Amino acid sequence: MLKNMDYRQVFIPEIRWSYKTIAVLLFLAVMPNVLGYFSFSTPFGFNIHLFQYLIFLAALLYGPAGGGISGAAGSIYPAFALHNPYIIIGNMILGIFVGLFSKKTSIFLAVLAAYAIQLPFLWITDVYLAGMPVNVVQVVVFVLLIENILSAAAAKLTYKKAKELIA
Repeated sequence: MLKNMDYRQVFIPEIRWSYKTIAVLLFLAVMPNVLGYFSFSTPFGFNIHLFQYLIFLAALLYGPAGGGISGAAGSIYPAFALHNPYIIIGNMILGIFVGLFSKKTSIFLAVLAAYAIQLPFLWITDVYLAGMPVNVVQVVVFVLLIENILSAAAAKLTYKKAKELIA
């Protein structure tokens, strides 16, 4: 059973590649850096970013490979701004697994499952490798959960229109 499986279909869905589909993927890979620059204040005393929205959209449109590309390339600015290169790998993990899980379940469950996989990596790298205080990482974990849920909602709302754009 497994030897007949085409793994290319697992990581890259059937897409009719053209200049338009490549341009949209490049946009989804670069623009999270721009969105990462902007934040929205909350009445709870923390800011949220919604750059994950484009990573999730890339994962929905282009599968795990697109989610991973967008997650990695789209995290370059935040990684350098925060002096934490591990952000690039963490968001690549997030994009890959959203792309994998979204094939079988809703975007919300896919995002939550991908976040659950990303979370140990985030904790280890932020606390032990980047040297961030535990109380700060606890806030980051909570804020990322909120950002991921909001970004999943935005991706769900815009996925069909984006799919038409590259069709």
